[in-house]
Amino acid sequence: MSFHGKDIKIFAANASQETAQKIAKCLGLPLGRSDVSTFSDGEISVSLYDSVRGSDCFIVQSTCAPVNNNLMELLIMIDAMKRASAARITAVMPYFGYARQDRKAKAHDPITAKLCADLLTTAGANRVLTMDLHASQIQGFFNIPFDHLLGVPLLASHMKELIAGHADEYVVVSPDLGSVTRARNFADRLGVPLAIVDKRRQKANVCEVMNIIGNVKGKKIILVDDMIDTAGTLCNAAQALVDSGATQVTACATHGVLSGPAIERIKNSAIKDLVLLSTIPIPEEKMLPNMTVLSVAPLFAEAIDRIYEDKPVSPMFV
Repeated sequence: MSFHGKDIKIFAANASQETAQKIAKCLGLPLGRSDVSTFSDGEISVSLYDSVRGSDCFIVQSTCAPVNNNLMELLIMIDAMKRASAARITAVMPYFGYARQDRKAKAHDPITAKLCADLLTTAGANRVLTMDLHASQIQGFFNIPFDHLLGVPLLASHMKELIAGHADEYVVVSPDLGSVTRARNFADRLGVPLAIVDKRRQKANVCEVMNIIGNVKGKKIILVDDMIDTAGTLCNAAQALVDSGATQVTACATHGVLSGPAIERIKNSAIKDLVLLSTIPIPEEKMLPNMTVLSVAPLFAEAIDRIYEDKPVSPMFV
C-alpha cells in the first residue's frame, strides 16, 4: 500500500472521455463513475458515484475549447474529490489551456497561465500531469509536483517507421525560432538534418515567412510544432519550403487546436500529410483524409502508473 492512497481511480470530465477510457483500459481499471452536467442557467454540476475516500485519484481533462467550461469542470471535480476525502488528486491535462498567456507581452497584460496554476492548486489538486506546454517554464508557476510529458517520442517513432531506409531524403524543419529545440530533438531521433523557417509575426494569428535557414532543396520535409491553432504559421512555412525546392511536406504537432480558418487553410496548403496526437479530441467534421491522430493514452497510462507507484517519470523520455 502506498502512503498516498489505498487504490488508484481514473475519472474524466467531458472534454477527454475517450482518452480517459483508453487510459483506464491500459491500466486494467474501470473508468470512475461520475456525471458532469449543467443547470439550466449554465452553471456546472458534478456528481461522483464512486467513493474516493483514501484513493489516489486522477482526473483526465484537457482545457481545450470551450476552454472556460472545461477548466471549470476540472476545478469543480477537483473540489468534489477533495471534499470527498480523496488521499491525493492529480489533474491529468493532456492539453493545458491558456499556456500562451505566460508573460506580459505589453503593459497591463494578465499572466493567465499563472492564474490557472493558482486556481488548480486552490481547488485542491496535489499534482499536475500534462504534455508539451507551449512554454515549459510554466512548470515554475506551480508550488505542487508537476510532470511534463513530451509528444516528440510518439511523433518521431511514427515517422521513423514511415521513412525507414530513406532517412537521407528527409529534413526536419522548425516552423519558427521558438520550436527549434523541439525540432532538434525530433531530428536527432530520426537521424536527419535540421532546418529553420525564419519569420516575423506582424500581429496575432498573422505571420510572414522570411527565409529558410538550411538546405531543403529536393528534400522531403517534416515540419514539427507543439500546436496548430489557426494553422497560419504552419501553412505559410509549408509554402515557403515548397517555394525553396522541397518536394513534399508532412506536418507533425502535439496539439490540434484547429480553430477558426485552420481546416480550410490546411486543405488548401502544401501540406501532404498531417500527424497529430489525441491530446485534444478532433470532431468528425474537422477530420481530413490526410490527417493521422496518434493516441496519447498509453503514454499517460504509463506516467500515471509510475506516479502511483512512486517511480520516476523522466526515464520514459531517455
